[in-house]
Amino acid sequence: MLIASKRIPGGVGLAPVLVRRAATLELDWDTRQKSRFDAVDSQGRRIGVFLPRGGAVRGGDILVAEDGSLIAVKARAEPLLAVTVGAHGTPLDLLRAAYHLGNRHVPLEVTPTRLQLEPDHVLAEMLKRMGLVVETVEAPFEPEGGAYGKGHDPGQDRGHHAHAEHGHAEHGHAEHGHAEHGHAEHGHAEHGHAEHGHAQHDHGHHEHPHAHDPGHVHGPDCGHDHP
Repeated sequence: MLIASKRIPGGVGLAPVLVRRAATLELDWDTRQKSRFDAVDSQGRRIGVFLPRGGAVRGGDILVAEDGSLIAVKARAEPLLAVTVGAHGTPLDLLRAAYHLGNRHVPLEVTPTRLQLEPDHVLAEMLKRMGLVVETVEAPFEPEGGAYGKGHDPGQDRGHHAHAEHGHAEHGHAEHGHAEHGHAEHGHAEHGHAEHGHAQHDHGHHEHPHAHDPGHVHGPDCGHDHP
């Protein structure tokens, strides 16, 4: 078995000629939403896929095998319910349907003109009662991943990592600046304290012999001898 543990979303960064030459792996949605599965590619090789948990393999993704070979993933066509606006309906009807399906946590593919979901006769009846047209089709299924779900883009991790590094640098700079600032203030305070103490000492040495009662007022006849 050949192990594939790396996924390149959409084959971004790969030369088109390499993608065209790659073996292919056709998978349905039930398999592609798993992080661990086995499959056989177009060259007859048995592939063991071991990916980080929490993601999903999409049609157009490229898997990288341990021998460096590339495997292009194709989303297999499967039975789906296609939901469209009725003859007398409006696009708002489709939005309302997406809202109700979302409340039921139904895997849902959203396009500008229709919704697609896995077959479910109860949901099909609900959608028909809402005035929508529901048809069974064969098509690849690429449901929305959600803000924190299986549609997560690894590129966000790279942005987060860069942000974390930037924040770390700022934090280090702030700490360094704080340390220097504190050291300077400390030195300044100590220096000022020494000068202040010295001034107090001199002040006490010279003025203490001439201290007077606060109520005493000097005048011409204050009792002191004058030359």
